[in-house]
Amino acid sequence: MKILFLKTILSEAQLEITIKRLARQLLENHDPGLDQTVFIGIQPRGIHFSDRIIAEMSRLVDPKAIKYGKLDITFYRDDVRNELHNANETDIPFSIDKKSVVLIDDVLYTGRTTRAALDAILDYGRPARVELCVLIDRRFSREFPIQPDYCGKAIDSINSQKVKVEWNKEEVILY
Repeated sequence: MKILFLKTILSEAQLEITIKRLARQLLENHDPGLDQTVFIGIQPRGIHFSDRIIAEMSRLVDPKAIKYGKLDITFYRDDVRNELHNANETDIPFSIDKKSVVLIDDVLYTGRTTRAALDAILDYGRPARVELCVLIDRRFSREFPIQPDYCGKAIDSINSQKVKVEWNKEEVILY
């Protein structure tokens, strides 16, 4: 009989506090009118998190000031090309040229998703800078030299462990 080790990384209350903190940090570190800033959620799993961040920011500033898009990186990944994949929709209805782009994803693990997102956004223009906002940073598993600018929680885990963000249960678990 196999026994799974489960650990709650963020409870529902902690998740809510973390989202509010990150939304405020993003607003604090960018121009007040957000004229030069765009936010892009990474498909598929980063979208739930980015939707929540944008919803919280919309409570704090005029929602019309927030430029929010969604990016599919399926065909930019270097580790899944041998399989057939169903792409998600990319929706970036604004220019990213000379803008500060904030990529938003749920878990930063090897860095491959972020690297693919960097490749993909270059098809939409040349940003002035790119920042990364993640809910969970698995610090010691990086394959690329990528670090988040905004992080909900940094954890230490081994490669055999998994981090699961359960949006329907509003918690993050390690197993």
